[in-house]
Amino acid sequence: MTKVKEEKAIKEDAGATETGVTEKSYLELIANMNPIANPLATKKLSKKLYKCVKKASKLKQIRRGVKEVQKFINKGETGIVVLAGDTLPIDVYCHLPVMCEDRSLPYAYIPSKVDLGLSAGSKRPTCVIMIKSHEDYKEAYDACFDEVSALPKPL
Repeated sequence: MTKVKEEKAIKEDAGATETGVTEKSYLELIANMNPIANPLATKKLSKKLYKCVKKASKLKQIRRGVKEVQKFINKGETGIVVLAGDTLPIDVYCHLPVMCEDRSLPYAYIPSKVDLGLSAGSKRPTCVIMIKSHEDYKEAYDACFDEVSALPKPL
């Protein structure tokens, strides 16, 4: 390649993705959802949940991963459970919504495990996170808690 073509290719790549990662739209992410992903958070609620996860992770107020979340649900810890809807196989975490309903914990599905992991400050995708309440982000937590609680539960 000539120098001019290389510079053009670099500019096109930089223009397409400023962060280096191609972002998918909300509708594209919903196309890859599991059939059990219900109640699904809206686009607006998903953004609120990502922000709440980011604030909680800075203060170490999250539980990340199926094993850890399951352990603390069994111990009686409370919070908002956020599940990724694009996790395969479904058997990995299909028991968590039932556990949340038994203990009356609010839970919601969001479209992407990659975005959930990034919002938690990790490079690894995460399929489930529990957000615990804290005084520093109480307003954001309460808003998310109310909206997630208001989502219709599956039959």
